[in-house]
Amino acid sequence: MIVWVNGAFGSGKSTLVDELRPRWPEALVYDPEMVGYVLREIVEVPTGDFQDLRLWRRQVADLAVGLVEEYQRPVLVPMTLVDPRYVEEIFDALKDAGIAVHHFFLKVSEEVLVKRIDGRSFTPDDPAQDERVRRWCKSKIESCMAAVDALPSDTVFLDGELSPQELAYEVLARVGVVPGR
Repeated sequence: MIVWVNGAFGSGKSTLVDELRPRWPEALVYDPEMVGYVLREIVEVPTGDFQDLRLWRRQVADLAVGLVEEYQRPVLVPMTLVDPRYVEEIFDALKDAGIAVHHFFLKVSEEVLVKRIDGRSFTPDDPAQDERVRRWCKSKIESCMAAVDALPSDTVFLDGELSPQELAYEVLARVGVVPGR
């Protein structure tokens, strides 16, 4: 089983997954951003967004499938994925491998997203880079919010302004897991 936690940058994906971990200790956490960072070291990313690389999408799906098959454990995936073509490509590959995918999307107001992004430090030793990352995250808010209507019909929309604890219990209930705590 894969539990994909989606939403705009600053919506609380990683915070929610961090909240799920102690309640679901057998679940693995897989952040596809790491695949993007590796690819960026090897090849040029013409658009600046590694999701636009076909190889990124293929590797994201292949590694997720491998984790589930090899370790026979559920996998939590905190990752913004809103381009409908990319969602379909990755989720179809997962489903074709026979893996159940539970897709959650954290809905958060633009005002709260901006506040959360402004409050984060991405690269504490490089304030200029920090500001570039903040600008990039904010530039994606509109497309993330607009994508809500194009996400798969089985997407579960969550109020991302609820507490991480409330969200964790809602996710666990929806996937049929009794919390470990």
